[in-house]
Amino acid sequence: MTPSVSLPIPAGLLAYGMSGKLFHAPFLSLHPGFELRSVVERTEQRMAADYPAIKSYPSTQALLADPSLELVVVNTPSDSHHDLTRQALLAGKHVLVEKPVATSVAQWHELVALARQQGRQLMAYQNRRWDTDFGAVRRVVESGQLGQLIEVHFRYDRFRPVLHTKVFKEDGRPGSGLVYDLGPHLLDQVISLFGRPLSFEKTSGSYRRGSQVPDFFSIQLRYPQGLNVWVTASLLVADAGPAFVLNGTLGSYRKERTDPQEPQLLAGIKPGDEAYGREQPGQEGRLVLADPAGHNHVLPPVADPAAPSTYLGLFEAVYQTIRHGQPYPITDEQLTWQLEILEA
Repeated sequence: MTPSVSLPIPAGLLAYGMSGKLFHAPFLSLHPGFELRSVVERTEQRMAADYPAIKSYPSTQALLADPSLELVVVNTPSDSHHDLTRQALLAGKHVLVEKPVATSVAQWHELVALARQQGRQLMAYQNRRWDTDFGAVRRVVESGQLGQLIEVHFRYDRFRPVLHTKVFKEDGRPGSGLVYDLGPHLLDQVISLFGRPLSFEKTSGSYRRGSQVPDFFSIQLRYPQGLNVWVTASLLVADAGPAFVLNGTLGSYRKERTDPQEPQLLAGIKPGDEAYGREQPGQEGRLVLADPAGHNHVLPPVADPAAPSTYLGLFEAVYQTIRHGQPYPITDEQLTWQLEILEA
């Protein structure tokens, strides 16, 4: 029987680590279009302390056997995304899968074909499209104030010289390393703005003591009209500069990485709170435009006309896709382009 379009979507998580606790459960429980029902917890049952009505299953197979679940969130280590997404689709579930959606283009094409065969929605959790700092960058680009863009730099830097305690991030298995960890965030943002590049060139390296995986990468993406875009990430930047730098024929814009959502969620601030997702005054970025005489003018960036864009917007898109057949904003084609670059 087809569920009523007015009923909330019963949803389950495949894990309740950091991503489940911060990036999924608060939004699925707040959005009226979802009913967060279940989770997979193989060792400790911790989720009930936060969500008393939750049903904990000891295995993925047990959760997938629940006929009442419509949506499964695959929020497990990267190298398991393909297999677990495949299992969920075969069980007749819609799937929201974290980045990277797969570790190869071939895996992704297989999942897309399976989702169509099953008549289910397969959607990527690319939450950084809903970062408030990236929203400001998008508004500047779409305003045309910078004229013809010449060069764009997106960076995501950290200082973490010690190897991560999560072995799956460091042992060289498919999907491990910084390219597959932060690369999907940066590439998705760029592709959402500029589309598929004409060509690209990628550099990566391992510099931390004992590292088996890339902890630095830089990718140059070439676009029509001479636009060059660089996406760069490093785990060895002690003094990070601007996360976004855009230079065009009429001016420049630069902005720090100031999205507050992850720190707020870590601090216990809920997505429905008034302060959630709001940047502090002075974090708008620096927009400098040149007049015909060559004089520079510092202007306020384009203001957000409404409440800040937050990760709740992603879950609204998931709801609209499942219940009302609206196109999901992160397309299969865009994810194919992303994986072509990651895999190269």
